[in-house]
Amino acid sequence: MAKKNTKLHNPFVLAEYAGPEYFCDRTEETEELIANLQNGRNTTLISPRRIGKTGLIRNAFYQIRKMEKDAVCIYIDIFSTKNQHDFVQVLGTAIAQYVLTFEDQALKRLLQFFGSWRPVFSADPVTGMPTVSVSIETTRTEMTLMSIFDYLKQSPHNIYIAIDEFQQITYFPETGTEALLRSYMQFAPNVHFVFSGSKQHLMAQIFNSPDRPFYQSTNGMGLYPLHEEIYYDFARRFFEARKGSLSKNVFHTIYTRFDGITANIQQILNRLYEQDKTIDDERQVSEAIQHIIYRNSMQYESLVLFLTDNQFSLLKAIAKAGRVKSPQGREFIRTYELPSASSVKTALTVLIDKDLVCHDAEGYIVYDRFFALWLKQLV
Repeated sequence: MAKKNTKLHNPFVLAEYAGPEYFCDRTEETEELIANLQNGRNTTLISPRRIGKTGLIRNAFYQIRKMEKDAVCIYIDIFSTKNQHDFVQVLGTAIAQYVLTFEDQALKRLLQFFGSWRPVFSADPVTGMPTVSVSIETTRTEMTLMSIFDYLKQSPHNIYIAIDEFQQITYFPETGTEALLRSYMQFAPNVHFVFSGSKQHLMAQIFNSPDRPFYQSTNGMGLYPLHEEIYYDFARRFFEARKGSLSKNVFHTIYTRFDGITANIQQILNRLYEQDKTIDDERQVSEAIQHIIYRNSMQYESLVLFLTDNQFSLLKAIAKAGRVKSPQGREFIRTYELPSASSVKTALTVLIDKDLVCHDAEGYIVYDRFFALWLKQLV
C-alpha cells in the first residue's frame, strides 16, 4: 500500500492498492462490504479474476481502518497453497507480519504464545522494511490452526480477515478442512471474514450446498465490470490534470475490446499515460497493446510449453474464434481442424483447470485477453 499523501508518477496502478485517489468507484460495493463486516456478517465475494476483487477488499479495509483506529485487517491469497499445512503457514505468517508492524515486544509476545513457530526475519528486497515468516511443523498443523483462533479470540480488537481464492481449499488432500475452519470461525465473534474466489462453481458448492459446513453462513456478493462512463471519467481526469486529454471514443474502444476487465484496461491506460499526454487516436492503443504483448511473449511461450498438442490447438482455436459457444460442436471442430469431440472435451477440462480458459454465459474465452491476442498472431 502506498504511504499516505504519496503521489504516484503513473496513476493507473497495476498491482497493490494505492489509496482511494487511485481507486475507481465501487462505492456501493465498498459500503456493502464494510456494512457486512462491521455488523458481523461474513461475506462471500465472487467474480472472475482481474475484475478487481482484491482492490475492493483493500479499499474496504482502508476505510475500516479510518473508522476503527485499532481494527486489525489481514489479507491473504491462498491460490498457491496445496494443503492444510500451506494454508496455516500463510495465515500464521500474515498474522506475524501484521504484529511486526507495531512493535518488537508485540511480536515477541506473539511468538511466545506460539512456542512451536520458528520465525525467519528478513528485509523486503524492494522497500527494505523488515519482514517475518513462520515455519510450522507439519504434524502440528491442526493444533496450530486451533491456537491461531484462540489467539485471535483473545484480542480486544475487531479483526477482519480476507481469504482470497478461497476455493483452493477444495483441492486440499485432507478431508474435513471446511468443517475444521467453520468450527473455529463460528466461535470467534470478534473475527470477521471475506471469502473471495474466482471459480464460481467451486465457491457455489462450498457456500450453497446444504451438505457443506459453510452452507448459508455468509452474505453473497458478486462483482461486475466497472460502468464504462464512470471508468472513463475516472481515467480522463488524470490526463486532464496534466493538461492532456483522453478521447471518449478511444476509451470506448479499449473498454469494449477488453470486455471491461479492469486489469487489462489499467495496463493499457498505464502505458498510454507514460507515452502521451493526449490520447485521441486508436493507433496509440494498438501500439500500447503490441508493446504489452511483446513484453509478455516469453511468459506466454513458457505457458504453452506445458500443454499437449490437443490442448494447444484448442487454446489457439478459442483465441482465434474470440468466444466459443460450443467447443465440442461439429462446426467449430471442422473450422479449426481439431480432433474428436471427446478429445476436445478432455483438453477443455485441463485448460479451464489451469485458468487459461474461462466460461461465462456467452461461451468460452481465453482468460488473459493479451495472451489471446498473442495466440491469434501465431500461425
